Amino acid sequence: MLILDHLWIIPLLPLLGSAINGLLGAKWPNKYVNITAIGSTGFSFLLALEAVREFFGQGQGLIHKEFFTWIAAGNFRTGFDLQMDQLTVVMLLVVTGVGWLIHIYSTGYMAHEGGYYRFFSYLNLFMFFMLILVLAANYVLLFVGWEGVGLSSYLLIGFWFLKKSAADAGKKAFIVNRIGDFGFMLGMFLLFRTFGTLDFQTLFAKAGTWPAEAMGQFGTFTIACLLLFMGAAGKSAQLPLYVWLPDAMEGPTPVSALIHAATMVTAGVYVVARSHILFTHSPTAMLVVAVVGCATAFFAATIGLVQTDIKKVLAYSTVSQLGYMFLACGVGAFTAGIFHLMTHAFFKALLFLAAGSVIHAVGGEQDMNKMGGLGKKIRWTYATMLIATLAIAGIPPLAGFFSKDQILFGAYQISGGKPLYVIGLVTALLTSFYMFRLIFRTFSGKPRYEEKKVHVHESPWSMLGPLVVLAILSVIGGWFALPTFFQGPDYFANFLGPIFGGHESVEAVTEAATHQLELILAGVAVASALIGLGVAYWLYVKKPTKPDELAKSMKPAYTTLLNKYYVDELYAFLVVRPLLWLSTNVLWKAADVAGIDGTVNGIAHGAAAIGDSVRHSQSGNTRSYAVWVVVGAIVILTVIFFWPSGAKTAVGMVR
Repeated sequence: MLILDHLWIIPLLPLLGSAINGLLGAKWPNKYVNITAIGSTGFSFLLALEAVREFFGQGQGLIHKEFFTWIAAGNFRTGFDLQMDQLTVVMLLVVTGVGWLIHIYSTGYMAHEGGYYRFFSYLNLFMFFMLILVLAANYVLLFVGWEGVGLSSYLLIGFWFLKKSAADAGKKAFIVNRIGDFGFMLGMFLLFRTFGTLDFQTLFAKAGTWPAEAMGQFGTFTIACLLLFMGAAGKSAQLPLYVWLPDAMEGPTPVSALIHAATMVTAGVYVVARSHILFTHSPTAMLVVAVVGCATAFFAATIGLVQTDIKKVLAYSTVSQLGYMFLACGVGAFTAGIFHLMTHAFFKALLFLAAGSVIHAVGGEQDMNKMGGLGKKIRWTYATMLIATLAIAGIPPLAGFFSKDQILFGAYQISGGKPLYVIGLVTALLTSFYMFRLIFRTFSGKPRYEEKKVHVHESPWSMLGPLVVLAILSVIGGWFALPTFFQGPDYFANFLGPIFGGHESVEAVTEAATHQLELILAGVAVASALIGLGVAYWLYVKKPTKPDELAKSMKPAYTTLLNKYYVDELYAFLVVRPLLWLSTNVLWKAADVAGIDGTVNGIAHGAAAIGDSVRHSQSGNTRSYAVWVVVGAIVILTVIFFWPSGAKTAVGMVR
């Protein structure tokens, strides 16, 4: 049996794991929950590997499977159709491979938490929806996975639902994502109205024959792409819809690693890359994607400079790195964006899991001001987290160096891309600074915790094992592009060539000049990373009192960054409070209570009053009833004989 002929099995296994644990896990010991959760995702990973092997064996051509018709209405037809191509291969291996490692890690991290079976049921459910998203062969099925990961994210962020901050964070993520998803749906509707289909293969074939729109022209392609990007900005936490992701750190750390670093938040980047034929037909939409991505990368990096919560630093780092991916897509370097998506999955998942190991070691503390000196006590955690930090900072030959270099090179090459390149380069410097700040504040210097109260201990191997594997991937994950620095082939770009070939923006320059320019720009990027490292070392190791002095001397700027530019407060003032006032005073008190309830209750009260009045006529007194009969007879006779119409009727009856 070929797995390529039965792709539905790959997402089905995590769904079965979720259902089994959800229905039976409450009565099981953790051991059986682990077997179900890890077994289902592990087999899904193995089947994904087998599917990839078969894909290579069949010549790497597009595999499109129609399993059954799901919706058929008029001329609209959409089916449960799955596909496998080069882009799917990358996403499939990232989701199943990294997801499986995080499941293993979670068995150690969540071992003593309540609702253990529920956590793994949610985690498996997320894997199912994410696999549907990346395997879908049409926008409708992709949207099912898209909404499903949003639901799973809500459940996992608010896992500790008795904790108000966690419950609020889950609701915030759900609501903000719905705003973006509204735009995504409108984009799908517009595409169907224009092309008559939402199947990727057919739609992109038709769109490819249409002429591209001019810069500043808001035609079908531009409007559709901007609407799709609205959904991507919500899911992938870009300006102005990024506010949910930092708060999502209220969820358990494995959730942060899986959903908010390695997989779900990259769904927006995947959709833009998957829809690259549409976006390349709209220079305006491409510019918007590049500018928003670049602005988000810089904006989030500046906030990360002063945060003290170890997970919040990584959260803003994630927002910043996602901005890098959108910058790549916006300048037409789609391969570079997907390459960074892959390498980022390795080192950011590692950073979050290592942060979880640190938090586990110090008894749940997340404030870096209460850490320090941990490098000698949790050596494995320190070593792996240092590798991830070197990777995200762009130090060669680790994975992040190659993918970041390609993004900056792509921005530099395009016409008018120099400002984007400069901002991206500055962002790289800031990234290096705040990440090494995290390392030095956490692992170096003197302990800032009460050693008598905190028993620092290394994590179990169920947690350390995934760290080691991800550390290895963070080192070698970028080596697909290594030969390019020796004028050899870029294996990753060649692999994705059938998907993006002919659609990427590359200036027409000689190969030798291009290679020389890339080496120069790579050197500049490494220099900026080393500057960030050096400044962080000087401030937090050599001069540990200097940061506080700088914070006092630059108090307005420091306070603004510490409070995240007051964006949440601004949203509360401009959006949340007016909506609450409107819903409370207009929709609830005026429309619902006074209008709808008032009308219904008024009719009820009126009917009750009339009934009460009539009720008093039923006295049970025979003489009273006789009087009423006589009065009634007199009234009837009066109407018949003395009312004009009644008199005519009476005469007619006599005749």
